[in-house]
Amino acid sequence: MVRVEASVVINRPVDEVFTFVTNPENHPQWRSGFLESKQTSEGPMGVGTTEQGVAQQLGRRMEMTAEVTEYEPNKRVKHKVAAGPMSGEQSQTFEPVEGGTRFTLVLEGETGGFFSLAEPIVVRILQRDLEADVANLKDILEAQA
Repeated sequence: MVRVEASVVINRPVDEVFTFVTNPENHPQWRSGFLESKQTSEGPMGVGTTEQGVAQQLGRRMEMTAEVTEYEPNKRVKHKVAAGPMSGEQSQTFEPVEGGTRFTLVLEGETGGFFSLAEPIVVRILQRDLEADVANLKDILEAQA
C-alpha cells in the first residue's frame, strides 16, 4: 500500500482554491506530469462525475480514469482513480485558516507490475512530486491575486 500526503496554506479564499483545483482542465497547470485532463460526464461536478487524463509519471505514459466518490463543496473531494498499473484514491481537503486555505492532497493506492517491485522508490518520487505540486498550486493561485 502506497500513501503520500502534502499540504500547503494558500493565501486565497477557500471557494477560489476549490473551484480551481476541482476543474480537471486545470490539472496540467499545477500537477506534475499531467499532459491533459477533462471531465467526461455531463453536468456539474459531484458524486459520480467522471474524468479522464493522460500523465507522464515515473517515465511512463499513463491513461487515467477517475470517478468522484465524495463531494462536499469547499470542503472535500475524493476520487477513485485507475492509472495504468496503479489504482487507488485521491483525497483533497480544503480548510479555511487565517489568511487563506489549507489545501491537503492525499494519494493512496496499490501498485502492480514493475511498480510493486520498486515501491519504496515509487513512494519517494510520488512524495517529492506531490510536495512540488502543492507548492506550484500555491504559486499559481497567489499570483492571480
